[in-house]
Amino acid sequence: MNNKQDLPWDNPRFRNWIALVRAEKAVVAALSKALQPLDLKLAQLDMLMNLYRHPGMSQHDLARKLLVGRSNITMLLPQLEKRGLLTRENDAKDKRIMRLTLTGNGEELLMEALHIYNGLIETVMAQTSPSECDRMGAMMTRISEVMKNT
Repeated sequence: MNNKQDLPWDNPRFRNWIALVRAEKAVVAALSKALQPLDLKLAQLDMLMNLYRHPGMSQHDLARKLLVGRSNITMLLPQLEKRGLLTRENDAKDKRIMRLTLTGNGEELLMEALHIYNGLIETVMAQTSPSECDRMGAMMTRISEVMKNT
């Protein structure tokens, strides 16, 4: 890029990509702030949501689902376990596998967090019609698929 004509500022794709990134950062910041009273981080919320939807999931499967390394999961799990939000138990058939399950306290905290999360989603998405919302979701899905393959 040697001259001003090569700069991307006026390219609609670049400009809209930046808008997308800024929107994502704003949502993450707002949700992080809203979850502070629950002493819950986004990564922890993601873990709780996945364990609610897939009780008994292994640590390995959880790491794959969250697209993070097992070491990240290994660091976060003791924090949640210490708070009494989940249990880790050896698999009945293979003692090397740890199965994860939410406790009653974990489910209760998750429901509070989901109430906060859903409120934020409703506030943000109220700016769109149902068809715009569906189109936006379809576009984000396509973007996710393209990014997986790059």
